[in-house]
Amino acid sequence: MTFAYYDSLTPAQQRVYRMSDSVGALRLREPRTLEPLVAALREALARGHPPDVEQATARLSDALCERLDVFAPRVEVLEVRPSSDTGELHGMYTLERGQRPRIQLWMRTAKHARVVAFRTYLRTLLHELCHHLDFLVLELPASFHTEGFFRRESSLFHQLVPRPPGQRRSRAAKGVTSDTPDISPGRRRRGG
Repeated sequence: MTFAYYDSLTPAQQRVYRMSDSVGALRLREPRTLEPLVAALREALARGHPPDVEQATARLSDALCERLDVFAPRVEVLEVRPSSDTGELHGMYTLERGQRPRIQLWMRTAKHARVVAFRTYLRTLLHELCHHLDFLVLELPASFHTEGFFRRESSLFHQLVPRPPGQRRSRAAKGVTSDTPDISPGRRRRGG
């Protein structure tokens, strides 16, 4: 299934979309070793001090990228989310020629300036990081929001925040299993 905007893409963009959609998970090396960094991010967010949140976010982002053998983007944490009539901006990935890629994340809601929930914040980080990984791990020329994109985001989340034993997984968010293809460096998919 494709999203509604698929029909407005050029044939070349549709090929990239389909390539993105075909990859549903990214496997991390030793994800359990990241638990202290995830805990540090949760604690920093609970304190609500932006420099602490930015440092903890950057450390986790750097470690994730190290495990996927790609260079890490610069991370910037900002306070209150920008908003408009259509909603709030949670995060943004920027890739500009000659510049280090950048992830910007907002840590407070627009309406009440409350610190966002940990799981929401972590998913936003992973969402923006997935754009980065589309370019560097999957070697795609563009990063589209596809079902595969959102499955990759969920696969990373569930490696970092495992479900309690006995909790059922939804069909849409199965994440990484023993039969998940390994597209780590040296085994990357190539295609056109």
